[in-house]
Amino acid sequence: MPTPRIRRPRSLAGQLFAMQIVLVTLVVAGCAVFTYLTDRRQAEEAARRQVTTATTAVAASPAVRAAVRTADPAAALQPYAEQVRRDTGVDFVTIMSPGGIRWTHPDPARIGERFMGHTAPALGGRTFSETYTGTLGPSVRAVAPVQENGAVTGLVSAGITVDVISARLSQQVVALLGMAAGALALGGVGTYLLNLRLRRHTHGMNATELSRMHDYHEAALHAVREGLLMLDGRRCVALVNDGGRELLGLRGEVVGRHVAQLGLPASLTDALMAPGPRVDEVHLTAERIVVVNSSPVSSGERRGTIVTLRDHTELLSLSGELDSVRGFAEALRSQAHEAANRLHAVVSLIELGRAEEAVEFATAELELAQALTDRVVAAVGEPVLAALLLGKAAQANEHGVELVLTDDTRLDDGLLPAGLPARDLVTILGNLIDNAVEAATGSRSTARVTVTVRAGGGDDPDGDGPDGDGPGGGGGDGRGELLLRVGDSGPGVAPEAVDEVFRRGWSTKSPAAAPHGRGLGLALVQQAARRNGGTVALGRSPAGGAEFTVRLPLCTRTPEGAPA
Repeated sequence: MPTPRIRRPRSLAGQLFAMQIVLVTLVVAGCAVFTYLTDRRQAEEAARRQVTTATTAVAASPAVRAAVRTADPAAALQPYAEQVRRDTGVDFVTIMSPGGIRWTHPDPARIGERFMGHTAPALGGRTFSETYTGTLGPSVRAVAPVQENGAVTGLVSAGITVDVISARLSQQVVALLGMAAGALALGGVGTYLLNLRLRRHTHGMNATELSRMHDYHEAALHAVREGLLMLDGRRCVALVNDGGRELLGLRGEVVGRHVAQLGLPASLTDALMAPGPRVDEVHLTAERIVVVNSSPVSSGERRGTIVTLRDHTELLSLSGELDSVRGFAEALRSQAHEAANRLHAVVSLIELGRAEEAVEFATAELELAQALTDRVVAAVGEPVLAALLLGKAAQANEHGVELVLTDDTRLDDGLLPAGLPARDLVTILGNLIDNAVEAATGSRSTARVTVTVRAGGGDDPDGDGPDGDGPGGGGGDGRGELLLRVGDSGPGVAPEAVDEVFRRGWSTKSPAAAPHGRGLGLALVQQAARRNGGTVALGRSPAGGAEFTVRLPLCTRTPEGAPA
């Protein structure tokens, strides 16, 4: 037994097509009936006016008045009445005596018979009209008195048969039906074309399927963690999901707004407005690092763009930590190699019988290394920062750069609030020291990097305070802050580049010398500071190079309160 075929519900386009066809048919039929009734009424009114005019004209004719007074009115009036009938287009003109005896009739055999119809109003001197069935059938007729010296000497009646009126109306009905059929055909064709277009746009789905797809669409947009942004041909936001709002830091209603009005960084705005596709471009927002992919799409007459956004903040942060670990490993490897060389020197001195010199050489190296360790541990009680400074000191030493802690460096353990992530501190201080070591390497004078780490109430004994001459300047809020300052003995930052140092991609190295991905360090520093409600200022180091000052409030604030 064959399986019964399940009939698929009619598509939305098909339902609308059927509905529109029925609607158009009803409208055209209603208009046709209304027009028919109106035309019929107008045809009867036109016939009534026509016969009334003919009747009054004949009744007022001097020839009719004169013929009425003769002994044989029919002989004179019959030819006259027939001529008037032919000239006016009426079906009959009957002239009769006040008693209703016909003197004229289209059928001469009816002359002398009594008129079939009402005459009383005319005998009273008034012209009137009526529809009455006479010898020629139903007709619209008018009756008027022939008066002379105030007396009614005769009566005149002219009429048009209903059959004639119907024949005239039938011609109009044929034209009306032709117009109705044309309107129905035109409406059907237009509806069919609209149905085809609607079917293309809805892909032949019915209302239930469209509703289900909308529900899936909304659920998918809210469930996907990656950002999705759709722009129309005018580069206005057509759609953005929750992930896109979070990654771009969008607040409020943004659908319909132009990309340039979203307050995004210039590089990201340019990428979103670019006509061509973008593949795995890294951009920085106020708080995140996002990877942007965009692809133009054509939909009808307008072109738009689909943009996907992926969060790489955590990945790059972990990558930075991995780079630091690699640096530490390299430093330890170098120190192990150097320690082996020094151990060989000590062993050789002992073999040469110079034990005292061997002890003096070994003690001097240990004292130098222990002094730096003791200085860092004594000044910085926060274990993460202390470990970072010791590792960076070893790295700097490998590059021939001396890392020095200032005398006012002091940070006891437990001062940092739980809302200030250690990872952000590593990002800030690690990138600043790395940049400073690079800048100080090869200095003509002593290559040196000076680091200050201090927690306090927002005062600045150095006097340079929050009025840094670079972007991001600004001081504490008097509620306690963490100050991180790194200066170097390098060439410093050119005045024309001060406004560009925190931009992604900025680097002192040439494009050929700088590998792909450089130029993110200072941008990440500013981003991490901003994320924790802090500021970054660029000044000039006492050693002649650049000096970066980061201030982070110890009373943590929400990122929305951070300066833009």
